Amino acid sequence: MFELKVVTHFAAAHQLKMVGEKCENLHGHNWKIEVCVGGNTLNNAGILVDFGELKSHVKEIMATLDHKFLNELDMFHDNPPSSEIIARYIARELQEKITYPEVSVTRVTAWESENACATYQFS
Repeated sequence: MFELKVVTHFAAAHQLKMVGEKCENLHGHNWKIEVCVGGNTLNNAGILVDFGELKSHVKEIMATLDHKFLNELDMFHDNPPSSEIIARYIARELQEKITYPEVSVTRVTAWESENACATYQFS
């Protein structure tokens, strides 16, 4: 299988309930997002999918999150905007944007700091 990775960033604030005093306070992160897509078949140009197209889709998703208070967004109404839930949201949104049936999102990692991240993988 071939796998491509795109790395991007967004900044946003959130609050997490029931995880300890520090996280319950309104706070923000500069998230680093790693998006991976994979597939077994390359096109006639010898690529899985054009990086420009992949980056464009990721940029659209980042625009829904960047410089927002995540708790107020509809997509996090029923689920708290933890790094885990953010990674899952990005993975699902990106999968909907990919139009090639042979290409799928393999995993998304949301880094909330240099040494703490959460990864969502489609099973």
